[in-house]
Amino acid sequence: MTRPECLTFAGLIYPVRIFDGLESDINIPNAHLTIGTFDGVHIGHQKIIARLNQLAHENGGESVLFTFDPHPRNVLNPNDPVALLQTKEEKLDKLNRLGLQNVILFPFTKSFSQTPAETFIRSFLVDKLKMKAVIIGYDHQFGRNREGSLEHFQALGETMRFYVEEIPAQDIDEIHVSSTKIRSALLQGAVDVANMYLGEPFQLNGTVVHGLSLGKKLGFPTANLKFDNTHKIIPKNGVYLVRGTVRGGTHFGMMNIGLRPSVDDAKGTGLSVEIHIFDFENDLYGHHMQVELLEFVRDEQKFSDNAQLSAQLAKDEVFCRNRASHYSRQPFTL
Repeated sequence: MTRPECLTFAGLIYPVRIFDGLESDINIPNAHLTIGTFDGVHIGHQKIIARLNQLAHENGGESVLFTFDPHPRNVLNPNDPVALLQTKEEKLDKLNRLGLQNVILFPFTKSFSQTPAETFIRSFLVDKLKMKAVIIGYDHQFGRNREGSLEHFQALGETMRFYVEEIPAQDIDEIHVSSTKIRSALLQGAVDVANMYLGEPFQLNGTVVHGLSLGKKLGFPTANLKFDNTHKIIPKNGVYLVRGTVRGGTHFGMMNIGLRPSVDDAKGTGLSVEIHIFDFENDLYGHHMQVELLEFVRDEQKFSDNAQLSAQLAKDEVFCRNRASHYSRQPFTL
């Protein structure tokens, strides 16, 4: 089913058109297309999208990303799922900010994975989408057993009259980026590296729920985040400098990712993500919060008593407030 003409996410509205699969009535004029999972929509992906948008504009067409939901690896290898850099909503939000006009979220299944590359191009991209041009990253593979390649597109492009362009290896290699490298960086707490590759701060989005209220007792009230998508990657345990957007405002703060308890007399309740927002007193329960990770501050610690924990939190706050002065909200740019 085609979704409404705009995307609503975190209270904002975007004009990107989103299609759930391929329908008989899908109509994208002069479709210029790229294909891939694009997890993270990192700076390598952004180069492809920038060129796609440029080419579509030059030829009076519209840019299209043909992507998959769920992630192919999580369908083909459910016992070894990949931790996603973005939820579906976060990906769509970023694609929109990059100026992409259309996104096809194709339902990936095991049976679809057996589709031969040539059949995919003919039946899906040409017959249904009426594709006029395709841009792919170098060494891109697709279709059954990843047999599809640039050569398949070039051979069919000559007979089926669509343009094929490959992003040169040097244009991607020079930035040395991949979704796998970004995941590795996050799991090591290297958010500076991850953010550089992503072209913007890594995000966590969730709903504020009730916690143990220990932070409030210590003078550091926290917002506990609950996530809907269990496949979303959670960075290394520890304390982070963050910027949170909630209830229409953006504020700096500090976040702890870790396993309770922090002190011996508390009961463990599993992994928690808690954010203390600076200079903010309004009620947050039930509200959506977007959190940008700016810096890793320290590793997770266990304290002997609440007094020791409170003293460390005070030190963390001083450090984070000082570091926050180095950041200001900038418009999203490539």
